[in-house]
Amino acid sequence: MKLTRRQALASGAALPLAVAPSLTLADGHSATSLPTHRDFTLGDFKVTTLLVGSRSVPEPHKIFGLNVDADTFNEVSAANFIPTDAAQFFFTPTVVNTGSEVILFDTGLNAGGTTKALEAAGYAASDVTHVVLTHMHGDHIGGLTDDNGAETFAGAAYVTGQVEFDAWAKAGNEGFDAKVKPLAEKMTFIGGGDAVRSGVTAVESFGHTPGHMTYMLESGGKQLLLMADTANHYVWSVAYPDWEVKFDMDKAAAAATRKKLMDMAASDRFPLIGYHMPFPGMGFIETRGEGGYRYVPHSYQLI
Repeated sequence: MKLTRRQALASGAALPLAVAPSLTLADGHSATSLPTHRDFTLGDFKVTTLLVGSRSVPEPHKIFGLNVDADTFNEVSAANFIPTDAAQFFFTPTVVNTGSEVILFDTGLNAGGTTKALEAAGYAASDVTHVVLTHMHGDHIGGLTDDNGAETFAGAAYVTGQVEFDAWAKAGNEGFDAKVKPLAEKMTFIGGGDAVRSGVTAVESFGHTPGHMTYMLESGGKQLLLMADTANHYVWSVAYPDWEVKFDMDKAAAAATRKKLMDMAASDRFPLIGYHMPFPGMGFIETRGEGGYRYVPHSYQLI
């Protein structure tokens, strides 16, 4: 029996994609039909981004573009069809399955949200062989342990940057002391240029935090940069890298790092994944005018 287009739409036959469970936002409201994960292919690697949370944040000009006036911020926002009263934040750890290892980059805000997204993507916490921390902000380390302090990924090796760990060990804060410090003896510490595993190389990207690290993936002659929090918004941070961001600890260094990595991505035409980019978090970079860039969302290039 053939269905007309109208009948198909009414019956749902024209909607082949399953609707994912909703996510609870940080403000307690429910997000409708947000996905939990997205798979990509990079050579022999399977790369999966996990959406472990999303929330609306008011007054984004108090976070982005601290060094520009309101008129400039509003003009740029209007030109890019985005509101100025709120910004939607996304929290996106990444899984890299090399075929012999399952590497999780960052652990989300809490253990429950991250393990649920992992399970939806077909992984159990016990499948994770390596946990790599790009930096020590709470939304990246929160899922290391559960509410009782038990390790979420007890069978995994832990890897993080030496500079980043040392900076937080010296300064200390509640999140680091509770989540990271107890695991210190199980951690491997690396620097820029070091390999986590074959095809996964650390890239020093300091500024957002003292030892913030990004990671270049290489497989089958293709590259992909996990840029973590180098840029936290596709317009107010990527397109305008000199705009100061509240959460960047060294704002001048963070801006220099943004420009360096955006230049690399635009020149070599490799995709990147940003922890706070609109889900599924992957896009490409092209140059725009003098010293600016444009974020081009991934569509089907790495299916």
